[in-house]
Amino acid sequence: MTGLLPSLNSDLSELADRVRRSLVRVTVESSGTGSGVVMAVDGLVVTNAHVVAVRRPGAGGLQITLPDGSVTAGQLLAKDDDIDVALVRIDPVEGKLPELSPIEVGGSKNLRSGQWVMAMGHPGGVAGAAVAGIVIGAGPDLPEAPGSDRYWVAVDLSLRPGHSGGPLVDHQGRLIGMSTMMAGLEVGMAVPAHVIEEFVAKVAAGDMEAGSGKTELM
Repeated sequence: MTGLLPSLNSDLSELADRVRRSLVRVTVESSGTGSGVVMAVDGLVVTNAHVVAVRRPGAGGLQITLPDGSVTAGQLLAKDDDIDVALVRIDPVEGKLPELSPIEVGGSKNLRSGQWVMAMGHPGGVAGAAVAGIVIGAGPDLPEAPGSDRYWVAVDLSLRPGHSGGPLVDHQGRLIGMSTMMAGLEVGMAVPAHVIEEFVAKVAAGDMEAGSGKTELM
């Protein structure tokens, strides 16, 4: 046991550091800040639609703070308020994109109660903060879910303002969801990774009718 705890602490710290390479801060002009996660080396970032709620697709006014602390502009490509997901593209600087580390996406359809998870974001101005807990449940019929027709991941941890749009990861640092809201005392809710992937694929295909039918495209 003496050697187990230091080893566990080291492993968790390394895991958090690895996830931070894909974590960005999304700042909306005259509104506020949230988090986002890099999905592709071409500058695609996902965040919550409510983080960029005051923006219209194609509008500027977004600032993206990268993992190294540098700040660049971003463009809102699309958002879907029903599933609370938005897609942002980081603008090139002098014709070049910064070096980015896309997060690895894990499976979210077969999550089980009791699985360990970690959420990362920028709550209260604390950059790259981590909080850990376990999965309470996943699916469209959770008693904690604010809507019965949406697939959610419910987790036993506290999400604070600034966590919104940040990654929820498994023990291997793979994206299994995106932190979205609190649904009760110590009950955080996240959009599952497979819902995010479906949204990104829909945007790439220019399909505005799939899913909720309320996706706004650039």
